[in-house]
Amino acid sequence: MPELPDIVVYIEALEKRILGQTLEAVRLASPFLLRSVNPPLREVEGKHVRELRRIGKRIAIGLDDDLWLVLHLMIAGRLHWRARGVKVSRPRGLAAFDFPDGSLLLTEAGSKKRASLHVVLGEAGLESLDPGGLEVLHTNLELFTRRLTSANHTLKRALSDPRLFSGIGNAYSDEILFEAQLSPVALTQRLTSDQISRLYQAVQSTLLRWVDLLRAETGDRFPEKVTAFRQDMSVHGRYKEPCRRCGAKIQRIRYASNETNYCAHCQTGGKLLADRALSRLMREDWPRTLEELELLTNK
Repeated sequence: MPELPDIVVYIEALEKRILGQTLEAVRLASPFLLRSVNPPLREVEGKHVRELRRIGKRIAIGLDDDLWLVLHLMIAGRLHWRARGVKVSRPRGLAAFDFPDGSLLLTEAGSKKRASLHVVLGEAGLESLDPGGLEVLHTNLELFTRRLTSANHTLKRALSDPRLFSGIGNAYSDEILFEAQLSPVALTQRLTSDQISRLYQAVQSTLLRWVDLLRAETGDRFPEKVTAFRQDMSVHGRYKEPCRRCGAKIQRIRYASNETNYCAHCQTGGKLLADRALSRLMREDWPRTLEELELLTNK
């Protein structure tokens, strides 16, 4: 799922192309994409783009008369800038937004179509779609601490909860926790003030660094290589690869369709976190430390 750095770069690319332009037409290939009926979609056609805004992991396009188009790309939705009038080809093509100089094409890979489009009116409409997470790049340590410790969750869950923090998901929460050298299953209300300060600094530095990296990668082009798995990431998507800090193999916890990647040496004091499926299968044979894992794999 595109997260804060990806959405920031998407919006910057869109500002260069559609800000001040007229939205001539919206072509829907999938009626399931549109999740609102009032105001009707036809009302946005012929309106000028006045503003672009990020709301969590959503992209909001502000138009005349305080109308807003709000796109949520979910896991597999992606945006593309194409020649005006580009064909919207199913099954991947969901919609096209036509402007004088080109068309913004929305696609979604896979069979589960989860991307969404809302048409809302004014700030009240935007607020109805905002999960309420704290804007982590525009806050201080005190507010961050208050939000983090408002409930006793694991760090992984807290960072990726859009009601607590805005724009952080599965990928960048892994990177943040590696940077802070904290366990993904550490409980938020049991952290020391030093650990919270390290986490706050890691949130800031990690997200800002990735915004800069993605900007440099994109340049003046439209971002086409939006992915949760990037070569320069420290732990996310690097299971069994060597840690760039200490050389130990990156570990993972799998759950549902997601996984958490971490370095046991750097983040958990050498302790392996139980993967639900494997630990249930292996029971007492589940290795508890990197040393036990090494002995098991070398048998």
